[in-house]
Amino acid sequence: MNITGFLSALLGRRDWVYLLSLLIPLVVYDLILKAFDIASLPGEHGPAQTFELMRSNVFFDLGYALLWIGLFSAARGRWALGWVVVFVFHVATMFVLLITTGVHQYFRQNGSTLDYGTIFGWIPKFKEIEPALIHDVSPLAWILLVSALFYAALGPWLMTRSVERWRRQRQRFPGRAIVEISLLSPLSLCFLSLGFVSLSLVTGTTAFAKAPLVNMIATGIEQTSVPDASDAGSTGEASPLDVESPVEHPPAHTTLAQTSQTNKRNVVLIHLESTRERSITPYNEDLKTTPFLDGLAKSSLLAERAYVVVPRSSKATVAVNCGIEPALYPGPEFGASGIPANCLPHLLKEQGYRTVFFTSVSSTMDSFGDVTKNLGYEEFYPSESMDTEGFQVTNSFGYEEDVMLRPSEGWLRAYGDKPFLAEYMTGTGHYGYECIPNRYGTKDFSEDDDQVNHYLNCLRYLDFFLKNLFDQYKKLGLYNNTIFILFGDHGEGFGEHGRFMHGDTIWEEGLRIPLIIHAPGWFEGGKRVEEASDEIDVVPTVLEMLGYEVKDGEYPGYSLLHPLPSNRILRFSCITNRKCLASIKGDEKYIYHYDNQPDEIFDLSKDPLEKQNLASEYSKGDLDKRREDLLAWRSRVNAEHGDILINGSQYSGE
Repeated sequence: MNITGFLSALLGRRDWVYLLSLLIPLVVYDLILKAFDIASLPGEHGPAQTFELMRSNVFFDLGYALLWIGLFSAARGRWALGWVVVFVFHVATMFVLLITTGVHQYFRQNGSTLDYGTIFGWIPKFKEIEPALIHDVSPLAWILLVSALFYAALGPWLMTRSVERWRRQRQRFPGRAIVEISLLSPLSLCFLSLGFVSLSLVTGTTAFAKAPLVNMIATGIEQTSVPDASDAGSTGEASPLDVESPVEHPPAHTTLAQTSQTNKRNVVLIHLESTRERSITPYNEDLKTTPFLDGLAKSSLLAERAYVVVPRSSKATVAVNCGIEPALYPGPEFGASGIPANCLPHLLKEQGYRTVFFTSVSSTMDSFGDVTKNLGYEEFYPSESMDTEGFQVTNSFGYEEDVMLRPSEGWLRAYGDKPFLAEYMTGTGHYGYECIPNRYGTKDFSEDDDQVNHYLNCLRYLDFFLKNLFDQYKKLGLYNNTIFILFGDHGEGFGEHGRFMHGDTIWEEGLRIPLIIHAPGWFEGGKRVEEASDEIDVVPTVLEMLGYEVKDGEYPGYSLLHPLPSNRILRFSCITNRKCLASIKGDEKYIYHYDNQPDEIFDLSKDPLEKQNLASEYSKGDLDKRREDLLAWRSRVNAEHGDILINGSQYSGE
């Protein structure tokens, strides 16, 4: 049997044109997007490594094409079945295009691979991510997606009509009358398709190296199946099923006791969204983005090496307010009773404080409406509750910070005569960086990177808000009796290590944050904390400054008013499950990337920008110890938050 005869027996010329006019562009589209993603990775990638990263896509594309050739062949001559197959073909291909384009766009913005868990987590919070879809995705990306979907819907029909007109007749391939094809041939193609898809599933050794839809399927199976706890490998890695019994967190029942040193000063937490320490003047005197904050820092306690545990807004808020390491998986701070410790709002409310939370962003941003309630704040004022007329949208979820000034002044005039805890959550630093132009003017901070220039102008705007807020407290006579804690919730990546924004940016640009404590009468000459510190250190520091003694439990952090332990180890986690963990002891930083890329070790004293990976200078045993320490920490922290976890995701058993 010749090949031409076999092909003509499988399908007629019209069917071949119809199929290939969609399958060929789909394959080319998929491979081009993957090639762009590979080209954006740091380092050089030769032909062999590039093929290794694309091999899963190639196998998937072959399997997908063979599947539809087999199905079209099986439905040939069956009118009703044929229309069903055609309809499903278009719907399935449009779905593949959506996944492929979404994964590519997500990687461009975050430097991370989009997986099942991320999409599944977005579904119930679509209203939260809708502004990001509108503001964050470029018009070119939308045009690309719409064009691809339009072609997937109508392209094959248009191409077939064009070819038919060109041919002016509907001929079959030669040899059709000679060759007969049984139903076994379409079935064989479908089985062969399954084989290629299976190869695609097992070929990629990392999430990035897998074809987009294949990775979705793999991570979906991983998160919805319950592996046996005894299946842990011999590599020393923890089992995917963390089945440690829930343990009571040490500060679960803490209370405060007054002492002879107790002084009920007001406490103000100022949450600096997406503000990395290297981009503001107190930490980088050559960059004049925040002159007001720089002046304030000169008479404040400034932590020179402050870190966030998980680079996510809600996680940082838990760490600062509750003095504990947050859960290393999505939630549980969004749910009732999801925080296993008594937090500052609860503790100070018992001491007669009022508590309030203001934010210039929507309550849906990282579910802060739920988070603030679970932290114990009595009152919550998001942007939806404020008069936003005349105020500029500066980020994906909200408005410029000055929108908070009027409701803040109203609340302070009503309740500022008694001690209070207030938090102000900003949003201007968040991705979108829509701060050019703004009411305070702009500066050219970067000629080479327009996005960095927008970001730095957002931080410059933030500095004006801070001055306005401090002026408000001075005008109302509250300044001298208030402790101000200014903290970043995470840093921001701009491709320094191939990742953007913050979620999985485990390097210093993503983890290092500003942490400044300003209290009139304290630190007048300025105080600097040189050792590595953590956001969980805020609660012990504030309570000591207020003169309270902690009873019925203890917080794991340290007061920044005293020297920190020299042997302290800080540990960190990415947002994406099983993506990356890191630890710092002294100046040595270790990063574990699971199977995504090789381990990294940096000497931060000599290499603060993390350019030279020293992992090759360490033995396998040394690297194993560091990895095992991080995995044990991950299990402990998650167990303290009271959930049975599968690969870091909540498992209800349902």
